[in-house]
Amino acid sequence: MSSTPDQDLPGKNTLVAARWQRINGVPWPIFLAITVILCAAIGLGVLPGGLIGSLMAMIVLGGILGFIGDRLPIVRSYLGGGVLVAIFGAAALVYFGVLPEPVVTDIDTFMKSGGFLNFYIVALIAGSILGMDSSALKKIGIRYFIPILGATAGAIGLAALVGLLLGYTLQDAVLVIALPILGGGMGAGAIPMSQVYEQLLGQPASYYISLLVPALALGNVFSIILASILAAISDRIPGISGNGQIMQGVTIKERVQELSVRMLGIGLLTSISFYVAGEVLGSFIPLHPYAIMIILVALCKIFGWVPEIINDACAQWFGFIAANLTLAQLFGIGIAYTDLDTVIQALSINYVLITLAVVSGAALGAGLVGKLVGFYPVESSITAGLCMANMGGTGDVAVLSAARRMQLMPFAQISSRLGGAFILLLSGVMVALLA
Repeated sequence: MSSTPDQDLPGKNTLVAARWQRINGVPWPIFLAITVILCAAIGLGVLPGGLIGSLMAMIVLGGILGFIGDRLPIVRSYLGGGVLVAIFGAAALVYFGVLPEPVVTDIDTFMKSGGFLNFYIVALIAGSILGMDSSALKKIGIRYFIPILGATAGAIGLAALVGLLLGYTLQDAVLVIALPILGGGMGAGAIPMSQVYEQLLGQPASYYISLLVPALALGNVFSIILASILAAISDRIPGISGNGQIMQGVTIKERVQELSVRMLGIGLLTSISFYVAGEVLGSFIPLHPYAIMIILVALCKIFGWVPEIINDACAQWFGFIAANLTLAQLFGIGIAYTDLDTVIQALSINYVLITLAVVSGAALGAGLVGKLVGFYPVESSITAGLCMANMGGTGDVAVLSAARRMQLMPFAQISSRLGGAFILLLSGVMVALLA
């Protein structure tokens, strides 16, 4: 996603034609000039704070890393390409002190308290659901939770088996490694899970956080890698994949529309309004705002409560955000949410093997069970499996980007949010059983 085909841009006959000569869709001499401006601003310490400076740095540096990653042979084919390089390249820039601290702090603030991650994800949720055929949503329905249960069973079962073979107790393999990986990320998963552990096991929550975070980080890495591998396998064995369609007999098509600047504005307002509605209802309903938003948007789509112009506008806004800000978002994820030191410290061979078992078990369980209830195995593995095993919203973006299936974001968010809530409840039960 680091470059845009020539036919997608105006003036293709007057610009440099070869695809490799574009970065983020921009002819490379112009992109080089923009990069020089950014480097000068950083070097002189005059890069504006807030949205302007942060977004420029994320777009430019994310574009460069994505461009490189998409052209490294093995990385491109099996390790997520530009997705993995954008995330871990950004994390490496922080780890080795290449980016000045003020720039890192601004991007971190922009991503977290500035809400850029939420801004990105709500556009994908609203646009991808409202742009779907409502009959597809009705047909899929609650059936989607069956492969989520398959993913949970597969991950816990394989983690317990590999853990026992490597000398781990069930408590360590399941509570410390498997459940945090499946729990929907930091905010909705590891942090509340550590509080559950504190109440039931006695150690302070900070102690459990230090144990849970490496599992989340490694699980996220393996989820991205396996998503890329599954995408590559599906190219060779087409029958196991719907090429972005999740269910046999259900076609999720993007409508051909006339692009409109005004429609982009309508899509922006509608998307963030759904999210704020989720926040409001979250004051009364014990669910994450993303989960509530998904339910709201799906209900509106299924029952036809939203005019077609709004559906089209949100779909256009989703397309704009996905095409232009994905690599920037991935770069921000690397800066704000990926601690390379934590990942490195966790890299004992046994820990890595159990983590791989969890992620593989989730993908395998979701794929097999999903096939039994009519889903394509690859899409079921990616959404109900790998999007359970990644780091929530940030991981969903990375996994779906690596799999080249961003249109599956609503299902990824169901796995991360509603599936994560289920894992949080399950952790309380499992602690009582295994402690």
